[in-house]
Amino acid sequence: MNKMLRAVTLGTALSMLMITGASAQTLRWASAGDSLTFDPHSQNHGQTHAVAHQIYNPLIYLDLDSEMQPGLATSWEVTDNPNVWEFKLREGVTFHDGSPFTAEDVVFSFQRAQHPNSDMRTLISSVVEVRAVDPLTVHIETNGPTPLLPNNLTNLFIMSKAWAEANNVTTPQDYSAGEENFAVRNANGTGPFRLVSRDPDVRTEMVRNDEYWGKEQFPMEISRVVLTPIQSAATRAAAMLSGEIDFLQDVPVQDINRLSGSNNITMLSGPENRTIFFGMDQGREELRTSNIKGKNPFADKRVREAMNIAINRQAIQQVVMRGQSVPAGMIAPSFVNGYTAELDTVPATDVNRAKALLTEAGYPDGFNVTLTCTNDRYVNDEAICQAVTGMLGQVGINVRLDARANSIHFAELQQGELDFYILGWAVPPLDSHYVFDFLLETKTPDTGAWNFTGWSNAEFDSLSRALPTETDLTERNAKIARAWEIVQDEIVYLPVHHQVLNWAVRQDIDFAVQSQNQPMLKYLKFK
Repeated sequence: MNKMLRAVTLGTALSMLMITGASAQTLRWASAGDSLTFDPHSQNHGQTHAVAHQIYNPLIYLDLDSEMQPGLATSWEVTDNPNVWEFKLREGVTFHDGSPFTAEDVVFSFQRAQHPNSDMRTLISSVVEVRAVDPLTVHIETNGPTPLLPNNLTNLFIMSKAWAEANNVTTPQDYSAGEENFAVRNANGTGPFRLVSRDPDVRTEMVRNDEYWGKEQFPMEISRVVLTPIQSAATRAAAMLSGEIDFLQDVPVQDINRLSGSNNITMLSGPENRTIFFGMDQGREELRTSNIKGKNPFADKRVREAMNIAINRQAIQQVVMRGQSVPAGMIAPSFVNGYTAELDTVPATDVNRAKALLTEAGYPDGFNVTLTCTNDRYVNDEAICQAVTGMLGQVGINVRLDARANSIHFAELQQGELDFYILGWAVPPLDSHYVFDFLLETKTPDTGAWNFTGWSNAEFDSLSRALPTETDLTERNAKIARAWEIVQDEIVYLPVHHQVLNWAVRQDIDFAVQSQNQPMLKYLKFK
């Protein structure tokens, strides 16, 4: 049995490359950064999910218009018990190794995703128990009515219990500890593509799964996918222009006009479900990288306000982003429940006021600190950090910029080792609670998974933790509004902008940009 299950490895999958027929098409896909891991429950990370969606399936997924659609579940509804959801599962689905998909795989995957190593556990923190009622029915019991549970499941991928047991991966990879397990470079999903080979940060190859349950429902015109991460913006653009790649996910904003002018390239643009911002460690008694000893400048709200009004977001939009961003005052784009134009108001840049605030806070000469930044994750991320470094320097804050690969950045961030850092956040459930739960609730083993600021507020926690089980929509929205009021007043983070999404595709490709920036390649067609 174990030998059969282990057959879905890189070596045996090479046979999948023997694809014949005139319709067979390879898609050469490039992005700025790679998936952090193939372990589907290890990291709640956009590009990691983008790649995982090609190989694995969740119970529910978001389509090209960010509408929830049946994945491995064909229906879902609350039972007579308001604390229990019933999910009916798709019949006849098989994993890539040929084994059948059943309710036991769903139970196992939820339990695995609740493990302390999993970065997905916060999404299902309300789940008390998952039960297999029969091979195609699952009951999910929560600790109270949870109307938004389905919204939280669109990136929760289902694994084969038998495959995980055979390969000793019943618990998720501990990414922050640098752990490597079999699931990091190997996969056995139910998705539209099978993994052939995986060389992290170099090349990932997949082939079409001709046994896919959705093969009659989706175009499925791609026979082979080759994903190549290309960190250099200039190299990515050159590769697209020369025809070396067919689909460029992260188009450098400085090259949009050049790419648009090519007869062989089509540009796809739209608003992205992602906000870029800066975080500050406000809880530590003394910053690691500052010249200020015995106290933490970020702990003083006046310092955070000074930094907030020192950043010229319009200049970043015009110069760094070439117009391809929307200056932000909050960490949620306009299509998220709880968003208001008032909350998203961008503070006016005021260098003199910022200097005065720093003096009031006891830092008339400013202070030193290191800003840690990715250089291969967000659009022009390093250039954004360079601009902000100069802007903060104008008010007396001497920032040393440390730009690095996102794999290093996120590992150190999750170990709580960064004083001042860039981060981008998407909101797949399209509800403010996702922002609150991950970024703002007091950090515990079950909440605040990405709150590395040290910020904690009892009233905010109470409001946020009431949201999953609040069924009165008016009351729920009032709680969201009050929670945002607290966050904005405290200046917990420094929002910069909402990203605009730009993809470039070969002219004979028929595809649509997707605000989640998780391309569903099963929809792609060739003209």
